[in-house]
Amino acid sequence: MNQPATYVRTALLRRLATAIGLLLTMAAGAQAEQTFSFDDTPGKLPKTVVPLSYAIELTPDLAGLALPGVETVDIEVREATARLTLNAINTTFGKVTIDDGAQRAEVATDAAAQTATLTFAKPLAVGPHKLRIAFTAQINKFGTGLFSVDYPTPSGIKRLISSKLEPADARRIFPCWDEPSFKASFALTVVIPRNLLAVGNMPVASEAPVAGDLKKVAFAPTPKMSSYLFVLAVGELERVTADAGGVTVGVVTTVGKSGQGRFALDSAVKLLAYYNDYFGVKYPLPKLDLIAVPGGFGGAMENWGGITFFESRLLFDPAANAETARRGIFAIIAHEMAHMWFGDLVTMAWWDNLWLNEGFASWMATKASEQFYPQWQNWLNGYGAKQFAMALDARRTSHPVQQPIADHSEAVTAFDAITYNKGQALIRMLETYLGEQAFRDGIRKYMAAHAYSNSTTADLWQALEASGGKTITGIAASFTEQDGVPLVLAETACDGTAQRLMLQQDRFVIAPANDPPLPAHSWQIPVAVGPAHGKPFDEILLKGSADIPAGACGDAIKVNLGDVGYYRVEYGPKNRAALLNAFPQMQVADRLNVVTDSWALVQAGRAEAPSYLALLDALDAGDHRAVWDQVISTFAALNRLSRDRAERPVIQAYARAKLRPVFDRIGWDGGGSGDDDTALLRASLISTLGDLGDAAIVAEAKRRFAAFLDDPNSLPTTLRDAVTHVVGVTADRATYDRLLTLARKSTATNERLRYYFAAASARDAELARATLALTLTGELPDTIVTGMINAVAGAGEQPQLAWDFVQANFDTLLARQGPNFRDQFVPNFMTNFTDQSHAAELAAFAPSQSTSGGRVMVARSVQAIAISADLAARVLPAAGAWIRAHKP
Repeated sequence: MNQPATYVRTALLRRLATAIGLLLTMAAGAQAEQTFSFDDTPGKLPKTVVPLSYAIELTPDLAGLALPGVETVDIEVREATARLTLNAINTTFGKVTIDDGAQRAEVATDAAAQTATLTFAKPLAVGPHKLRIAFTAQINKFGTGLFSVDYPTPSGIKRLISSKLEPADARRIFPCWDEPSFKASFALTVVIPRNLLAVGNMPVASEAPVAGDLKKVAFAPTPKMSSYLFVLAVGELERVTADAGGVTVGVVTTVGKSGQGRFALDSAVKLLAYYNDYFGVKYPLPKLDLIAVPGGFGGAMENWGGITFFESRLLFDPAANAETARRGIFAIIAHEMAHMWFGDLVTMAWWDNLWLNEGFASWMATKASEQFYPQWQNWLNGYGAKQFAMALDARRTSHPVQQPIADHSEAVTAFDAITYNKGQALIRMLETYLGEQAFRDGIRKYMAAHAYSNSTTADLWQALEASGGKTITGIAASFTEQDGVPLVLAETACDGTAQRLMLQQDRFVIAPANDPPLPAHSWQIPVAVGPAHGKPFDEILLKGSADIPAGACGDAIKVNLGDVGYYRVEYGPKNRAALLNAFPQMQVADRLNVVTDSWALVQAGRAEAPSYLALLDALDAGDHRAVWDQVISTFAALNRLSRDRAERPVIQAYARAKLRPVFDRIGWDGGGSGDDDTALLRASLISTLGDLGDAAIVAEAKRRFAAFLDDPNSLPTTLRDAVTHVVGVTADRATYDRLLTLARKSTATNERLRYYFAAASARDAELARATLALTLTGELPDTIVTGMINAVAGAGEQPQLAWDFVQANFDTLLARQGPNFRDQFVPNFMTNFTDQSHAAELAAFAPSQSTSGGRVMVARSVQAIAISADLAARVLPAAGAWIRAHKP
């Protein structure tokens, strides 16, 4: 029966309201958890049967993309049962037997639950058994499970296969108990063409020729680990290695690129030694490979013993990469290698504690960068990670760091800035509160106690308290078991010649003006307070309010000294005035903190836009990159919000006037190493000023690009991304075609991405249509298809054109990109819009409402659009009026 459109729309909006209600319930309903217990761990699979070890043989068909295999699983039956339920999806089952053919199972699959139930005629007795399953799975064209990548080489297009299984896609390769608490050992054998190299979690134990031009490669069994950490890569690969204290560290690349892995290899060797010492538990596997994959997915995956990376995130080519690219390469290697302990050796019991993996890996990566490259100032320059988390955490659709996760689709939604960045910020705050040595001692206890097993957040707090001598559970739980951002209200008052500081806790919220209020929260906040340029006071643990001595009358008192705390600060008028007078003398981190909090208060409706714009007058053109990066990001946000609005020309002119002196001070061609903050700021300013329509910047970028076409050495690598971006944004048809030609000629992934994305940024509507059509041709790496569509909408400023394209070609794109296109990409894409009509369109877009994870993402994006619409209506008129009255 066909239902009226109005009925369908109303029903879908009700489902959206239900999803928002679910998010609020998740945010409010977190309870203090217990230490790890397998039987009490959440999950979908019954715990009556557990796997002990898998012996898996796969024969991948790289041409036909079939994956036949057979596995023998040693299982432990904990309660007598005739039914075994495990995970499988898109898998055809052959013969399934138990105990050398004693019984044969009937197999029933549930595609929605992604499970297979094996039913035997007679119950299996308690104790050990051997389960044998013959099956055929699929090699995907999208970067999930085992997937294929077609990539260009000087001798033509080649194909390799690789895997990406987190959170729950080992089930796409072989039937298994695909939940993190079901740890087991994995012994893999693959039958592949003899000219190919196979890489797994462990070293090769044996290799022998078999029929035809094939060979059988057997890997040593892994230690006990979760199924999502399984890895397999097969292709025309080469490997360069080094010894690191008896562990063979390798970088694996496609043929001809291993030389570009030298920086990665050197970094991994010194990181392994650093982590061995820090964690007090040595890396337990005999080898660790870093595998460069030229497609499939855009980040990296911490498979134990075989970390996979999107190629451009791992390899460094001095002829094509800016020197500053080493920073990002080191950071992602440090993050993934930290997972060898946080995530692989000790694994969260269920996805509700994902932050134990990701927050800690993010924190440890920055700590390692500070250790080896202090000149990079990663805590300072990485300030944006915490700012992004706080912006999301201030919304109605936020969630606790520890959040309930119902199924695999919801697990995907947990990989967000709350989990990664808020988790990282909380760990840094707790380390500062406990002290570096006490915190490290606690981490070592935690690692030793839970190696080869699972844990919960309660296990971590227990270990830290045992070592630190301070009670932290209450502090930590107030940040991890409830959502939201604390707000500290701070004002000074004089009593004679003495000054006092009053602190009051509140909740910081960013929401549309007509939204109902969010419930109040209470935190235990370690607050660092002191003079704006002087010796800090003793740290305060703020549980509600406080009234403390604060020097002499008129002294500028700074709250959140060093910007370590995870909270916002709103100063009263007297203290804010004193701070602005002392602004130039503050430490960079404190100046940055004042600027970021000032803009956040505007976003929250607690301050007017002119208060932030006036603050910019206190900035020096020579201030630190991090401070100007914050200003650049705010101007970019205002530029996006003002698209198609009358205020845009005024805002763009003001932003150009503020940023141009900063650029003129450093110029197009500066000295230095090429790996410094000036080089990064220069590139950021060129891109931003180009986006803002600075005619001189655009003209010079075009001139330099034309010279580059004649002589590639004429354009320094540090400028290539920025110059190419500006050329792409302003491209005509001839320039657009040149960009595509450059992309098609290159075999270097980072170069191909540079030119493809520049072309996708063209603001000409006909060129935007050409880019969108290109995403359907198969020319582009599947990894960047969604990014190209987003570039058309964002940098290219054609969101409606791109949205029409997505809707018209949704089925084709979904088939090529996989379920994340439906559940993740579409909701995120729609935040390119800033009007309520498009929020309603998203709410009514049925495909993205088809899973619980998709509904969560839709609710988040609808809220984000509503916030943008409110901010545009509230801030842009006030900003425009102030700018007209205060032209710089």
